[in-house]
Amino acid sequence: MAPLIAMPLFAVSLAVTLGAASTFARRLDQLGAKFGLPEVLIGLLTALAADGPEVSSALAALSNGSHEAGVGVIVGSNAFNLAAMVGLSAMLTGRVRVVRETLILEGGVGLAVTAIGIALLLGAVSAILAVTLLVCVLVPYLALVIAGSRLAARLRVPGLVSRVIERAAEEGEHRGSTDPEHHFATHRQIAFMALDVLLIVLGSVGMVHAALSLGERWGIGPALVGALVLGPLTSLPNALTGVRLGLANRGAALVSEALNSNTINLVAGVAVPSLFVTLTVHSTTDRLDLALLAAITATTIALLGRPHGMRRRGGAAVVALYVLFVLIQLVAA
Repeated sequence: MAPLIAMPLFAVSLAVTLGAASTFARRLDQLGAKFGLPEVLIGLLTALAADGPEVSSALAALSNGSHEAGVGVIVGSNAFNLAAMVGLSAMLTGRVRVVRETLILEGGVGLAVTAIGIALLLGAVSAILAVTLLVCVLVPYLALVIAGSRLAARLRVPGLVSRVIERAAEEGEHRGSTDPEHHFATHRQIAFMALDVLLIVLGSVGMVHAALSLGERWGIGPALVGALVLGPLTSLPNALTGVRLGLANRGAALVSEALNSNTINLVAGVAVPSLFVTLTVHSTTDRLDLALLAAITATTIALLGRPHGMRRRGGAAVVALYVLFVLIQLVAA
């Protein structure tokens, strides 16, 4: 593809993808507010909405035969998400705080999924085992987020576990809104959301083809294109939504969206495709990237777990780790 065609195609595809993802996320957040859903559940749904460009781009790269770019999109997106959503929010607002019970639930699942995804990419576990482990982690998590305290009471879980479930699931539960903007026809909103999804997919396919073509023309490897170009750019809807949640002091929704976004990326962009294609990484740079992703994830959760949450210095530390991730990519290139 000639640069004169690839560059406009990339720009238009990026604009369409980000615009549709932003609209989708806003519509979904409005639905959550209208029905008074818990903040943790809103964060999960928003992550599903905003993750469209990342997952679509990774799958488009894989279907194009560029496995390195597909993996790079996911690893780069996940590192960028934590830095841009949680780290930057802490730097802008002075603090991102979430109750301990919510962090135990969200952080525990986020760490487990990241560990499984990294083990899969390193070849330490098979694809079938990784997917099985993910199912064992995510099915109970989704049940607890959706059913919350009702499920805890029905299962008669121990007191400490019950308190974690109840506080995490009920945080922000009464965030219903009487604002006129939330008085809309639900079926019409869902129809527009379906259109947004179609635009996200089409835009992502065009963006991946254009980016890989330009990278090949300019001598930029597909892994670098995925990690530093497609990954961060497709994560912009998540970043903008995360900062908005941070500025509104909605820590639970912010943390839930950030960690669930990374979970969705690893499941849909790595674990499921690995059942059909081999995605194991071998280079020293790729292994170092995975180590940094693990470090960024663990550092983010640890700083959020401090008594007063993540402060500006903590946010700067998370952003600094991402800068190190970028520098390693550039040096390796």
